[in-house]
Amino acid sequence: MKKHNFSAGPCILPQEVLLRSSEAIMDFNGSGLSLIEISHRSKDFVDVMEKARSLALELLGLEGKGYSALFLHGGASMEFLMVAYNFLETKAGYLNTGTWSEKAIKEAKMFGDVVEVGSSKDENFNYIPKGYSVAEGLDYLHLTSNNTIFGTQIKKFPKTNVPLICDMSSDIFSRQLDFSQFDLIYAGAQKNMGPAGATLVVVKDDVLGKVSRKIPSMLDYQVHISKDSMFNTPPVFAVYTSMLTLEWLKNLGGIAAIEEINEKKARLLYSEIDLNPVFTGFANKEDRSSMNATFNLADEKLKDTFDALWKDAGINGLNGHRSVGGYRASMYNALSLESVGVLVDVMSEMERKG
Repeated sequence: MKKHNFSAGPCILPQEVLLRSSEAIMDFNGSGLSLIEISHRSKDFVDVMEKARSLALELLGLEGKGYSALFLHGGASMEFLMVAYNFLETKAGYLNTGTWSEKAIKEAKMFGDVVEVGSSKDENFNYIPKGYSVAEGLDYLHLTSNNTIFGTQIKKFPKTNVPLICDMSSDIFSRQLDFSQFDLIYAGAQKNMGPAGATLVVVKDDVLGKVSRKIPSMLDYQVHISKDSMFNTPPVFAVYTSMLTLEWLKNLGGIAAIEEINEKKARLLYSEIDLNPVFTGFANKEDRSSMNATFNLADEKLKDTFDALWKDAGINGLNGHRSVGGYRASMYNALSLESVGVLVDVMSEMERKG
């Protein structure tokens, strides 16, 4: 039986994507070769890369607007470094909303001054800072749109005259935004796109080439753009699977369609968390993530009973991050409303037993 997969990442993927990608592993495009055996320079794979890049821009509404899409190695963690290498000349601003923001700040400090324009560390990152000011003259402002560990999400992005950079690893393609407000977006594939191994970077071409330092070729966005995201051997399986997922999303109706489904899932689960006395929510209500719902038991003595219930129901990946504890239900794009319903039923049963 297929599990109800609430894992925070690697993520659940659409069943049709899993089937098509598994077929490509055995025989890609009737070539008699596996997808992971063919040359990445072959026309078959170059077509995959170009389609994946094109779909990313199309779905984000950035096609023909001076942006390039890249599929790179290293995960979002590499982007913490690459962003600073390519943009940080003197001073940058970072909004500190959790573990991944802190990791990005750590890397940036190797290249220049970092100003924390706001932080929610005082409340263990259970809210998104608001009302902060962004000083003129910063090289860029860096945000993390969604925080998987703490279950918070930025609902309103600041208006600023400095370049805006956003780590969207855990909510890319999940909701409608004006993506043209961002100068660079990056996202590890393993939340809403595909398997681990590829990172999507979408960057406005004219903001590059402004730093005075020499940038190593592998860390230079302009080098990757000039080589059509094929400067070195790309992660072919991760790119192909991401392409299939983006096709699936487009056929579903794009970001507008998936946002409507995601909102239904989030409303269903958060309603249960709020109404069921057995559970307490972690994140501030106004900042709750539609991707990662974090919650706790009101009485930890019920843990063994609840854990047995959700595991017996075929639910996977519900434990909270080791640094926080409790529970975390990750509701990425491919997770069905039915799966959320199964979790809610288990929670209701827990109330009856309690």
